[in-house]
Amino acid sequence: MQTIDFRLEGDYIELNQLLKLSGLCDSGGAGKMIVASGDVKVDGKTELRKTCKIRAGQVVTLAGVRIRVTG
Repeated sequence: MQTIDFRLEGDYIELNQLLKLSGLCDSGGAGKMIVASGDVKVDGKTELRKTCKIRAGQVVTLAGVRIRVTG
């Protein structure tokens, strides 16, 4: 599984924006569609909230890619 380390610049980032900034989709709108499909997991649990706040210490997985969010 590929791992991406993503460093936060604030308190949190919305899930759809994290997918975009990590290069897993082309836009925030595409990120929302991916989240709605049920393919995204946050800390091992399926997440369907498109603008879920992701904070440092959380791990997001999608299609064999793990994003570790650091502060």
